[in-house]
Amino acid sequence: MIAGLLVFMVFMSVILALWEIQIEGKDGWAGNLPCWRIEKGWILKLTNGRPITGYHFFMTLFLIAMVHLPLFFVPWSWRLECLLIGFYVGMVFLEDFLWFILNPHYGIKNFRKGKIWWHKRWWGPVPDLYWILIAIIVVLIYFGRTAI
Repeated sequence: MIAGLLVFMVFMSVILALWEIQIEGKDGWAGNLPCWRIEKGWILKLTNGRPITGYHFFMTLFLIAMVHLPLFFVPWSWRLECLLIGFYVGMVFLEDFLWFILNPHYGIKNFRKGKIWWHKRWWGPVPDLYWILIAIIVVLIYFGRTAI
């Protein structure tokens, strides 16, 4: 079951990355989208200094709601919640990486420090956030693995 979930996670990440490339084009992090944005204040500590945009806010709400769709069919449990949140975090983590790989304006050659303004801190070859998200994904899916 977990293998199927992971395959579906990759599938959804590819679709989301391609969709977001169509929306944002070469201007990542909603750089040229007509949406509201918060660029100053304490709340940016939650986003590692990235602006909070209307686009990302509502996309996040939509994706979290869609990931919780199974709760209309099965009883809620902490293990299931861990699995669902692990799936969500894994999906947006992979989508972010795939956005660069699949975007013709970036590609793998431009996936590095200094080329992507919204990823400010890097640990080795990837943004620091990636390492943190990988740990969160592994822990959540591990605890949620018996929910299905």
